[in-house]
Amino acid sequence: MHDSNIILINGYEHISFHQDAVYSGEKMTERSKAYFEWLDRRRSIRMFSDKPVPKAVIENLIRAASTAPSGAHKQPWTFCAISDPEMKSKIRVAAEAEEKESYEHRMSERWKKDLEPLGTDMHKPFLETAPWLIVAFKKVYEIDEAGQKHNNYYVNESVGIACGFLISAIHHAGLVTLTHTPSPMNFLGELLNRPAYEKAFILFPVGYAADEVYVPNIHRKPLEEVSRFYE
Repeated sequence: MHDSNIILINGYEHISFHQDAVYSGEKMTERSKAYFEWLDRRRSIRMFSDKPVPKAVIENLIRAASTAPSGAHKQPWTFCAISDPEMKSKIRVAAEAEEKESYEHRMSERWKKDLEPLGTDMHKPFLETAPWLIVAFKKVYEIDEAGQKHNNYYVNESVGIACGFLISAIHHAGLVTLTHTPSPMNFLGELLNRPAYEKAFILFPVGYAADEVYVPNIHRKPLEEVSRFYE
């Protein structure tokens, strides 16, 4: 929460900040546990309903993603949202062509073996079925109106954090998604007419789950496998 108090630091305006709430240790433990349990119910979904999702929802999801921290506050991302059926079809055709090449020639046998429990293959019907596709592009650098080049910093880290915010926002809205990364993804920049300094990072189909969906019976690593505490 902010108020109108403004001071100058190094010649730049800074506004005062106050936390929305401060909780007791017990309340923090309760809230953090509830948040974990809520996120733990999130799953990557490959079977979508074609039920429409209002554009206003997608706009809010992108706004939420864009609150992520970024190197030097450069916000080096562009989120392209696609609902046009013709464009989604073009994206599917191009993505499946890359996936076919990957499954048949690029991916190692070990990689394909590791994917078997997930039931993935080169066919990506969700790219047409999901009502929206959101493609996160990273801005390696930017060009201003005068044609001058400006560097961005920690681009992969910044865009990765923003994509994490996006996934959480999608789940919070009662929708589902999947992180889809056909490699290479240059076709997305070409199809969506993005400038050369923008590179596709992750593609997210967004919508409702189909009426009947099955997901792999897999489990997340326990805390002791993903953490170390130094007290």
